[in-house]
Amino acid sequence: MNHDASAVEAGRYDYETKKGDENQLYGEQPVVPGASTLGEATGRGGNTHRGLKSRHIQFLALGGAIGTGLFVGSGGILALVGPAPLFMAYLSMMFVVWNMMNILGEIATYLPMRGITIPYFVKRFVDPSLSFAVGWNYWYAYSILVAAEASAGSILLEYWDTPVPKAVWIAIFLIVILFLNIVAVGVFGEAEFWFASIKFLTIVGLIILGFVIMLGGSPNDQGRLGFRYWNNPGAFNPYLVDGNTGKFLAYWAACIRAGFAFITSPELIALAAGETIAPRRNIPKAARRFVWRLAIFYGFGSFIIGVLVPSDDGRLLSPTSNATASPFVIGIARAGIKYLNHIINAAILTSAWSAGNAFLFSGSRVLYGMALNGDAPKIFGQTNRNGVPWVAVLATWSIGLLAFLNVSQTGGQVFLWFSNISTISGFIAWIVVMVTYIRFRKALVFNNLLHTLPFSTPFQPYFCYFTLFIVSLLTLTNGFEVFFPGQWSVSSFLAAYITIPIFLTLYIGHKIWFRTRFLIKVDKIDVTSHTKEMDELCSHDVEPVPKNWVQRAWFWVA
Repeated sequence: MNHDASAVEAGRYDYETKKGDENQLYGEQPVVPGASTLGEATGRGGNTHRGLKSRHIQFLALGGAIGTGLFVGSGGILALVGPAPLFMAYLSMMFVVWNMMNILGEIATYLPMRGITIPYFVKRFVDPSLSFAVGWNYWYAYSILVAAEASAGSILLEYWDTPVPKAVWIAIFLIVILFLNIVAVGVFGEAEFWFASIKFLTIVGLIILGFVIMLGGSPNDQGRLGFRYWNNPGAFNPYLVDGNTGKFLAYWAACIRAGFAFITSPELIALAAGETIAPRRNIPKAARRFVWRLAIFYGFGSFIIGVLVPSDDGRLLSPTSNATASPFVIGIARAGIKYLNHIINAAILTSAWSAGNAFLFSGSRVLYGMALNGDAPKIFGQTNRNGVPWVAVLATWSIGLLAFLNVSQTGGQVFLWFSNISTISGFIAWIVVMVTYIRFRKALVFNNLLHTLPFSTPFQPYFCYFTLFIVSLLTLTNGFEVFFPGQWSVSSFLAAYITIPIFLTLYIGHKIWFRTRFLIKVDKIDVTSHTKEMDELCSHDVEPVPKNWVQRAWFWVA
């Protein structure tokens, strides 16, 4: 079947078979036989390079997930609702993230073309209008996350009360991540690997230290902490109302806020699939290990935070706080361990750099992929000689300049604004991803191709349906507290819900303008184009064989 590329450029979407019309479209993209990259298939931009190794892709996913959401944002949750809801919320959200990583791993491993992004999959398996809306939503979320990490970095630097103006620190933060993203993907991957390594060593050390302090290993006279702060001031801070209802609302508010720590992190592996060496080996490897490592870091980390610091400590993150600090740093200071609090604060600062680095990479790749798809100006599809979409990188980075709002506003309040905005955007994106997976799987079943999935995860699609229900509830109730008497705030309401009408406007506007149908029919979904090229590409991959126990251990880790 031939495909009319000019019709795609003109914006015509046609999924129906018309008798006698041999040039009608079958899907959202022209299929060019032999094309192994999206740039070649569409002719709208340059190609990226496969420069990310196994250790890069694994540490990229975890590096994006373990950032200021755990190191700084968790302190805000602790202050708001107490240690028990904090711990329970992170455990609950890990189930959601596990499911998201599984379904994204399945789709990305099936078709790891250079240039593909999540909006590409949405356009191919669901609907062009939904792809257009979610693409810009993703770009918006990642751009805001860059600003959020820069904002958190300035908060951490305030711990030292330096004479250097806040604006200078924000500028340094943004310039460093721009340099790491603009040079080459290999440089980005290497920087992210070392940033994330520092982060992992830090969190492991903090968890071990936390248990030592908990069991009485403090150098000062605070003694054995145990569950002291779970008893006084208490495990739960009832939220908005008293009693069990207030405790449940505390847990639900914690789940919503915990979403910021995880939001858009599973997508990092899918977005990097097209720039990964041996994608069908390395993506499943990273996906399988992601949730277990996340469970250790977030499970133990959130537990230790509630043990080391009481929820009424005035130094925890809040809308009115200025010189805020990580709850880990506060806990070390309370234990009387000299100098270590400064070392840990510096290590946590690198985590903000790491997460900001990863989010700038992801946002630029989303914009680049949309340009190849025809959903963004063609200029964003340009790449330099190193395969970096430099125009998309600059455009995404420029939104990070919003971090300079910290100069005129309270740092804690600005960080909370950014986290709320990006969280709701991420929840919307997850809903679209799950709808895409359901359509993708139905098309595979229709074409009797489900058995050809290179990477298959358990309990699907049932876990996907359940997670879709949970995330939809989180999205609708993201700002529920503003509707309680005396809690109304225009800025909080806008931060919690402004993304929803923006997303719907993009979706409905595109659908009206291009007159697309509600969904591509299952029998019209294309699950075969370019899979042959990917099969051939991955057939040449030879898995390295460890020569000794040191290599065997390293291959297991990275």
